[in-house]
Amino acid sequence: MPGRLQDRVAVVTGAGSGIGLATARRFAAEGARVVCVDIDAEAGQRAAAEVDGGFVAADVADEAAVRDLFDGVVERYGRVDIAFNNAGISPPEDDSILETGLDAWERVLRVNTTSVYLCCKYVIPHMRRQGKGSIINTASFVALMGAATSQIAYTASKGGVLALTRELGVQFARDGIRVNALCPGPVATPLLRELFAADPERAARRLVHVPMGRFGEPSEIAAAVAFLASDDASFMTAAQFVVDGGITGAYVTPLRSDRDRP
Repeated sequence: MPGRLQDRVAVVTGAGSGIGLATARRFAAEGARVVCVDIDAEAGQRAAAEVDGGFVAADVADEAAVRDLFDGVVERYGRVDIAFNNAGISPPEDDSILETGLDAWERVLRVNTTSVYLCCKYVIPHMRRQGKGSIINTASFVALMGAATSQIAYTASKGGVLALTRELGVQFARDGIRVNALCPGPVATPLLRELFAADPERAARRLVHVPMGRFGEPSEIAAAVAFLASDDASFMTAAQFVVDGGITGAYVTPLRSDRDRP
């Protein structure tokens, strides 16, 4: 039985690991032809080989590289149906506003927000010609709430992605283009593992606030992306789709689960 994304052309940035890799796998399983994009050529090529897809090495914060990326995909495949703008960073030097330097601030905004702006800017004209397309931009639950263990640039960058997504979703809705923001909670990706290694206490403080009592798995986030990319989400645009284990809905979190009760 064909998948929901059968024969659609999907571009995934940050496809070499974490949520991007899991989504490339899910898209392929749903029948899409996947183009894996990553600045790390080795990781990106591995991902592309695994999903029998294409690979493009690109710095998505570079305008010419992004323009060439989408022009090249259309030249090769004839169209681009799905853009999952997922690449991002969360470097250790991004901390409290009192500690974070301007260089770190600008680098995070460039990779996390400007890259999404560029990917949308250069994929939308192709989708308008087709009369249809789905764009999913990776934001975060931190764009929806404040944190005492701050990553100020990361938080601001993801807030920017939310605002950009809403505006584009409204502006291009009647062109048949849906633009939605994915807001994951903490996910067990290499980025999070690096945080644990660098500062286990700070990382552990995040886990205690997850009502479900665990971090998400990349495959769980990929399932949400596949939904947003598919016609099952055909009446969704300019939306923020939260997949966070209940964090943003919690006033307090449970001390133990019902299964632990006597």
